[in-house]
Amino acid sequence: MRAVIQRVEKASVVILETEIAKIELGLLVLLGIEIDDAKEDALWLASKIAALRIFSDEKGVMNKSITESGGEVIVVSQFTLQAKTKKGKRPSYIKAARPEQAIPLYQQFKEDLALAIGRQVQSGEFGADMKVSLI
Repeated sequence: MRAVIQRVEKASVVILETEIAKIELGLLVLLGIEIDDAKEDALWLASKIAALRIFSDEKGVMNKSITESGGEVIVVSQFTLQAKTKKGKRPSYIKAARPEQAIPLYQQFKEDLALAIGRQVQSGEFGADMKVSLI
């Protein structure tokens, strides 16, 4: 699994002109799932993200986790994170998991992350044409 983790003041996901997810202070997580990934990888990554001390404390030092900051989370599937670009000019997605494998792992990751932070995790829709915004 590969994730891009972005701290945000605000973030949202829109599909077909309908806003399906919206948060204030928190994290936007773009998640790419590879063919070799398993449930254990989802649990490890969710636990790691929940524990990362990337939010400022009262002294302005990045010393708080998402749990301690009280922030929210949106998870968005992003198969392009598995792109291989070493050869040629067209990315190869040969290592990206197919939907029948990726969807259950995506759901597992969201559940594991929700348990790790102690609150609901919002998300995009796997495979949909999403408009993701962040500040």
